[in-house]
Amino acid sequence: MIRIVAFSDTHGSHMEVKLPEGDILVCAGDICPHGQLKDVEAFINWFGVHPHKHKVFIAGNHDRPFESDPGVVDTILKNMPEGMHYLQDSGVELMGLKFWGSPVSPRFFNWSFNRDRGEDIKRHWDMIPNDTDVLITHGPPYGVCDEAYRFGSNATEKVGCKDLLDVSLRVAPKLHVFGHIHYSGGTSWVAPKTTYANVSVLNENYTVEYKPQVFEFDFENNVSIVD
Repeated sequence: MIRIVAFSDTHGSHMEVKLPEGDILVCAGDICPHGQLKDVEAFINWFGVHPHKHKVFIAGNHDRPFESDPGVVDTILKNMPEGMHYLQDSGVELMGLKFWGSPVSPRFFNWSFNRDRGEDIKRHWDMIPNDTDVLITHGPPYGVCDEAYRFGSNATEKVGCKDLLDVSLRVAPKLHVFGHIHYSGGTSWVAPKTTYANVSVLNENYTVEYKPQVFEFDFENNVSIVD
């Protein structure tokens, strides 16, 4: 049995997040409150002290140094503790599971790793290998735990990426975790082939409200959600 603990969107409030025990710790981006290098270092130092054997994280739209200062960030990443992995349109195999991570999300104002919907963002999704077991993206696929509150009204709207949905359905990973949309944090959806989960721990007010989500892979790579 492999136990994965996943969370996202701490925005600097990582010290308030209590992490359950597990084998692999996953963060789906937005670790920075202000997009500064010191925010990156603070998160990595915190992330690294936990006892989980493997740790995997990606950046998000608030994590500006990963895109604006890649050389400096690379130096920080080279000094990460053993067993920690940063993914940026890249993958790693851990405990027999193949992980793939991407920080990109549909354009929203002028944040980091934003791409226009359509071909601009699709080229990132087309890189996802067909044998991916665990997919980590910062933003959600369209229609899956992606409802955002429209300010100034009582309505919500689906804001996920349709191209990501298409690729996720094609690849059919066992588990697809993401964050970005705080309004839908703490929710999940179990499809016939894939378990989807918005693992954001912050609500719309940027207050820690949701717990990290825990998933177990059995020996046949079937996924179950642990309460």
